[in-house]
Amino acid sequence: MTGREAKGRRLIKILFVLLLLVLLFGGGAKLVVSGGAKSLNMADRLLGQGDGARLLLADQPYGRGPRQSLDIWAPDNLEEGDRLPVIVFFYGGGWDGGERGSYGFAGRALARQGFVVVIPDYRLAPKAHWPDFIEDSAAAVAWTHEHIAKLGGDPDRIALMGHSAGAYNAAMLALDPQWLRAAKSDPSVIRGVAGLAGPYDFLPLEKGGRAEKAMGKVRPIERTQPIQFARGDAPPLWLATGDEDEVVRPRNSQNLAAAIEKAGGSATLRIYPGMGHTGIVMALAAPFRGKGPVLDEATDFLRGVTGRRVAPAEVMP
Repeated sequence: MTGREAKGRRLIKILFVLLLLVLLFGGGAKLVVSGGAKSLNMADRLLGQGDGARLLLADQPYGRGPRQSLDIWAPDNLEEGDRLPVIVFFYGGGWDGGERGSYGFAGRALARQGFVVVIPDYRLAPKAHWPDFIEDSAAAVAWTHEHIAKLGGDPDRIALMGHSAGAYNAAMLALDPQWLRAAKSDPSVIRGVAGLAGPYDFLPLEKGGRAEKAMGKVRPIERTQPIQFARGDAPPLWLATGDEDEVVRPRNSQNLAAAIEKAGGSATLRIYPGMGHTGIVMALAAPFRGKGPVLDEATDFLRGVTGRRVAPAEVMP
């Protein structure tokens, strides 16, 4: 490549990023939900590190449905025989939007931190309703636990992470054991959950809102609320929110953290000043990490909960 060609490519990249910044910061939450994740993913590819992570496996079915497939990201230096900690990442989108291909920025970011990262799709409204998306999330975790050892992951070190509706899915799996049991898996496989801007305590449902469309016919409606299943023996939770989040109010994370602690469990609450609903997930993408230390703090927590258990000392004869 000549110097002129290289300069031209750099100019195109800069112009694209300037346009992207205008779109992202001008469009707000609606843009990210309706397609902004694709723009984030593209920006991350252009401006992020050129190496460090790779798409290890794409379009892997974990069930028989058209939205029951997953992608797996891994560190570039993954070698045969490795047993790295695993994160199953559930994206958001109000239970009626999102696709795993738009969240490569999350897969790359977490894989560069030393994790094998599983990103599943799941069924969405209006074709699907509660608990379809929870059942799919449980099936993806069950598949991960059964197969991840062949792909460089450690089935004994699996944690969950999610944003918005995806954080809800992750919390429901961690707090209510019935879902993983129904998927013929063991609820104890979950070592912890990192939730970004998750809805955990959001009754009454907003009339005509996404939650009402996805779960409004459930009776009793309290069954849909993660806070109803707060328990002391739940996996540790790291609940992050922005103090400017007007889509999923910070009280969701605050109330769940308080309920877990009251029950004798472990919950860490992190409130990021000046951050809104989309900003907290944008901070995982390379161009926007300056918005807050979300990636560093989330992965610190995830490393802690997926730390390898110390084998008991052998008993001397």
